Amino acid sequence: MSSQACIKAGVRVLKEEAQAIIDLIPSINENFVKACEIILNTKGKVILTGVGKSGHIATKIASTFASTGTQSFFVQAGEAAHGDLGMIGKDDCVIAISNSGEGSELKILIPILKRRCIPLIAIVGDTESSLGKAANVTLSAHVEKEACPLNLAPTSSSTAELALGDALAVALIESRGFTERDFAMSHPGGALGRRLLVHCQDIMHKGNEIPVVKSTVSLKDALFEMTQKTLGFICIVNDKHELVGVYTDGDLRRSLEKGATIEANIADLMSKTVRGIVSSDTLAADALAMMHKLKINSMIVTDENNHPIGAFNLHDLMQAGII
Repeated sequence: MSSQACIKAGVRVLKEEAQAIIDLIPSINENFVKACEIILNTKGKVILTGVGKSGHIATKIASTFASTGTQSFFVQAGEAAHGDLGMIGKDDCVIAISNSGEGSELKILIPILKRRCIPLIAIVGDTESSLGKAANVTLSAHVEKEACPLNLAPTSSSTAELALGDALAVALIESRGFTERDFAMSHPGGALGRRLLVHCQDIMHKGNEIPVVKSTVSLKDALFEMTQKTLGFICIVNDKHELVGVYTDGDLRRSLEKGATIEANIADLMSKTVRGIVSSDTLAADALAMMHKLKINSMIVTDENNHPIGAFNLHDLMQAGII
């Protein structure tokens, strides 16, 4: 097969599947609203089920629901008929996905769900199918033809099912007022989760790891402490352990240029205006934004009494995955 033929086939499939999705727009109607209402009113979980390719689509939709505020999981229809139906409780609802709507595994479940008064939402290619007629609400995922040249392999139909599932998920997100922070709670290991859930107290150096000296010490003693703690700066405190200044690697270069000796008092050399100060409950991402704005490489964490209780630099933010 030539490269041009490959490209032509790929473009054709994308166009046909895109058109299949556009053709679904009339399916976003009163039945779609009823399906959303059933899910929103469900006290238990939303159970997705299906067989074959539709089962794979159902698995993905269940995952999307679960990560966006709708408690959900997938039950394989064949396994449900052999015991896994016990996973479905009286407060749950079921979304069954099938192109034909006539799969024997799903048809077996219908009378059991009816008997237990569990709401059934069907996403089907044929609304007049057994599943389509039995469901409390039926959403049409009908496509004129598959993108497969043999019109056999589920392609456009599975894309249509997935698109309807995403439409439901997004409608539910907006109905619930689901926020970025809510999303992050379901994705603590992802980049968004780290940005929205990691605070300065989670990444800062604490206790003896904080580079700190009293304002009465010499530059020599201050440099020894700075070298030991390797953060590129040092906190200067008074007798009450209140932060009164900061001394950085850059300050050292400037001090030497001015002829300062290592016996000089650190109080005479330190920067008395400390710009990089945050509280322990500040989001690490916000601290990073502040560092960029101020063009500094490190931050000091203080408590309500202006006592330094932590410190971190860009390297710590990088290790935490904030950068």
